[in-house]
Amino acid sequence: MSESLIGWLREACSRYRVEPVAVYRESLDHEWPLTAKDEEDLQRQLRGGGHFLPLPKEPAALANILEVSLVDFILNEILALQSATAERGTERGYPDIEIAGKQFGGGYHAVDVKVARRKKSGASTQSRITLYTGNTYFRYPQLHWPGTFRPFQDYKSHLDLLVLYTLDEDSLARAQDVELIVQEAWKIGSKQRSSTTREYIGAVTSINDLRAGSGEFDTEEAFYAYWRKFNFKIGKAVQQQLDRLLADQKEHG
Repeated sequence: MSESLIGWLREACSRYRVEPVAVYRESLDHEWPLTAKDEEDLQRQLRGGGHFLPLPKEPAALANILEVSLVDFILNEILALQSATAERGTERGYPDIEIAGKQFGGGYHAVDVKVARRKKSGASTQSRITLYTGNTYFRYPQLHWPGTFRPFQDYKSHLDLLVLYTLDEDSLARAQDVELIVQEAWKIGSKQRSSTTREYIGAVTSINDLRAGSGEFDTEEAFYAYWRKFNFKIGKAVQQQLDRLLADQKEHG
């Protein structure tokens, strides 16, 4: 069922172009009204008038800007379909987009957007992409965790939309050579965490492997078995959430 959605997302992404080009600021360095013949002319005049500041180069800040732009694009693309719906997730929740409808076989599908900078070599990502938070909704998929639309197990598929870019510090847009990749999350999974301090499940870092969906697991079952047995830490706040959810589940059968 998810194959049709994967195909649709890949086709839609082929039409996407990076929209954030700079930070706009007010300025009075040119005459008003401003008239432009096309987008290129408008950008030239705004830049010349001192209206443009570069986007942030800090990875998390730039990633957030690119993610918002791409999620907006996908939501607009879904609006054009007759038998599918989509909803944006919360900023720190899972997933970034929930897609449903007959067009994609019914049920619900989770689409998470991941932004990663390329290393200078261009062969791998600068840091390991995070697939899931391992000690909450992934570890206890039957529970409806805060920040999620529904329990993890209720999704028919879990897809990742990867945004790869090369940092250009001299460019206003910062992100150059943007490439979009759509894969099932387990297919790009590694056996490494993406953080030494947080309970995150990491992806492989090779860009060729990300493109090919060649992770470190031969099957989806092997991926889930490995990470569900992983010894993730459960801090006090997570334990309190877990206790409440388990109590609610017991009370409501």
